[in-house]
Amino acid sequence: MSGPSLAAGLRQHDRDRYQTALFAPAERRDALFALYAFNYEVARIRESVREPMLGLMRLQWWRDAIDDIFAGKPLRQHEVVTSLAQAIAAHGLSKDRFTALLDARAQDMEEMPPESLAALESYAAATSGSVLLLALEVLGVRDRQAAAVGRAVGIAYALAGLLVAAPFHAQQRRLYLPAMLTAQHGVDLERSLFALIPSRELAAVTRAIADRARQLLDEARQQRGSVARAAITPLLHAVLAERRLRQLGAVDHNVFDPHLAAQDTLQSLRLAWAALRRRY
Repeated sequence: MSGPSLAAGLRQHDRDRYQTALFAPAERRDALFALYAFNYEVARIRESVREPMLGLMRLQWWRDAIDDIFAGKPLRQHEVVTSLAQAIAAHGLSKDRFTALLDARAQDMEEMPPESLAALESYAAATSGSVLLLALEVLGVRDRQAAAVGRAVGIAYALAGLLVAAPFHAQQRRLYLPAMLTAQHGVDLERSLFALIPSRELAAVTRAIADRARQLLDEARQQRGSVARAAITPLLHAVLAERRLRQLGAVDHNVFDPHLAAQDTLQSLRLAWAALRRRY
């Protein structure tokens, strides 16, 4: 798949990452599109299979594909694999980040929710965080400070996204809300979350996760002055996370409020304004 066709697919299926990639230098965009297309392929596995075992088999296919790329073996016949191999070769991307992402995605096949908020953060770091750190590598940013900021932004973006997606996951009886938090606040999962009915208890869990995401954004933004200018493009995900968190706050952390599902028609302008000011 060529750069334009990858971009077209992302524009349809992963609007956030597509729009942020547009602010990267032109010569780096195709690599970002390839990385984000790979992420989309593995992120949607659970939604595209009926049985968790089939999902694990597809994840193994991608593990083998990544192994083949780094081992210099013949590439598997898949449009994203070809483009991703070019991105890995051109920018020396780290294999361990791909491995961490795929290992974490195996958790999508499990019925049990994360045990704690720390466990949810670990999942977010390995999925969204790994993608963001690989994007920084595409842009030539590899210092520890930028990686720490990128990890924080990646986690915050994932937490906000998982909260907004809670109704969709609930319809599939998938649960990303930490078991310790739902137990602590007395959430009746059957009568509230899985029935798609708001409750004060569920809102309290949502607020706790959202507060942690806000804290991570604050920590990342405290380092603005020392992060390389080249890192701004993927860090724009902080702008998107902040907007979703503000929306959640405005509806008292009710994840079922229909306003949360509305597409932000001004999103590209918000990102452009942030990129122009080199702010995230």
